[in-house]
Amino acid sequence: MVEYVIGGAIGAVVGALVGIVIGYIIRKSSAEKRIGSAEAQARKLLEDAMRNAESKRKEMILEAKEQILADKNDFDNEVKERRGELSRQEARLNTKEENLDRKAEAIEKKDEILAKKIKENEELGEKVKAIREEQLKLLEKISGYSIEEARALLIKNLEDEVKHEQAQKLMELEAEFKEEADKKAKNIISLAIARCASDHVSEATISVVPLPNDDMKGRIIGREGRNVRAIESLIGVELIIDDTPEVITISGFDPVRREIARIALEKLISDGRIHPTRIEETVEKARKEVEASIKQAGEKATFEIGVHGLNIELVKLLGRLKFRTSYGQNVLTHSLEVAELSGVIAGELGADVTLAKRAGLLHDIGKALTAEIEGSHVQIGVDVAKKYKESKEIIHAIEAHHGDVEAHSIIAVIVQAADAISAARPGARRENLENYIKRLEKLEEIAKSFEGVEKTFAIQAGREIRIMVKPEQINDDRMALVARDIVKKIESEMEYPGQIKVNLIRESRVVDYAK
Repeated sequence: MVEYVIGGAIGAVVGALVGIVIGYIIRKSSAEKRIGSAEAQARKLLEDAMRNAESKRKEMILEAKEQILADKNDFDNEVKERRGELSRQEARLNTKEENLDRKAEAIEKKDEILAKKIKENEELGEKVKAIREEQLKLLEKISGYSIEEARALLIKNLEDEVKHEQAQKLMELEAEFKEEADKKAKNIISLAIARCASDHVSEATISVVPLPNDDMKGRIIGREGRNVRAIESLIGVELIIDDTPEVITISGFDPVRREIARIALEKLISDGRIHPTRIEETVEKARKEVEASIKQAGEKATFEIGVHGLNIELVKLLGRLKFRTSYGQNVLTHSLEVAELSGVIAGELGADVTLAKRAGLLHDIGKALTAEIEGSHVQIGVDVAKKYKESKEIIHAIEAHHGDVEAHSIIAVIVQAADAISAARPGARRENLENYIKRLEKLEEIAKSFEGVEKTFAIQAGREIRIMVKPEQINDDRMALVARDIVKKIESEMEYPGQIKVNLIRESRVVDYAK
């Protein structure tokens, strides 16, 4: 390779010299007069060039040899290093191979030992199995029970023991809870009742309008009864004009219509002009007065309780509750009472008093629209509250106040309790005889549906159910569990004011005769 490089360099130099010589010859032919001196100069130049070229060639050859020597040394060093690295790696691989061989031998020995132990265990298992079968046969012979019978007996004993422990634990927890909860609840409820003194309001489905004299009856009836028919058709009530002196009875299930009819009749009687045109004008004025009265009643209710920021439509709906009754109890008065009780209870429990009052005031708002919208007053109330952008806590309290959904906030629980207190206090509500009897029958029917119940007696106006159980079917441990099951079924299937006491009685009698 070096000779090629040197030959190329020499060729280049020679080519350059040849070019110079040719140029020189050309110049010589054009300048004959300077041939002599030029030839001498050319020879000198040629000689110099040859000497320089030879010198350059030797230098290049020397440099090339030095470079080749340096590259050879580098290559030898690299080869030496790689051979050393390969030797070290080979040594490491040999060491690892030896270690693997030793481990493989150890594993083989362990496998042999393990296989031997497995075989011994299998033989021992067979012996144990044979011994167990002999023992089971001996136990069956001694006890007189088969394996299935013994298993069933053990399971039954275990179930009885677990039920016994469960009943004991339940009774202990109930006793502990009642001891603390009853004391706290009684204090809070008694304080709330003491601080909330509401009138007993009970309304019927009729209103009575006094007359100045019996002659006024004829004028109200009109020719061939046209005045009475006009009033009844315009308002939607029934006027009862009988032999009772100086009295007209207004009958109707809608209290708002009865109030419009009462005001209209009083105006007609005081005015003295009674004819269909005048009746129509008077009824319209009475209707406007009642609407104004409804709004005033709603505003007064919010002012008394201290609830502000209600939508004006909600205020009007509250006012309509003034003319709505439930079991004879005025719903607006009941709502005010629930709001007041909720605020007191919330204050004792450290909850939001304002929020509790608001929820208590609005909990029965759906009853204002039950005559116009189908559905329960709870669902109607929820829809109304959502429509007028009430908070989620208020909506949930309305939805849960009758237990339709489980209460998951303290405000909902407080409203439930306040509603029950207001409805259950003496004289607050009444129900007709038919509904009362049906409720008592339903209560006894639920208690009788449980196995082991012999007799049931609904007493205390349906506030207590006494249940006689069969002692041979229900033992003392199961009494608490059966009572809890009956309570849950009553709560899920019945609607009732206040609470119902479930009293289970288990009596064992022994009868013998002396002869």
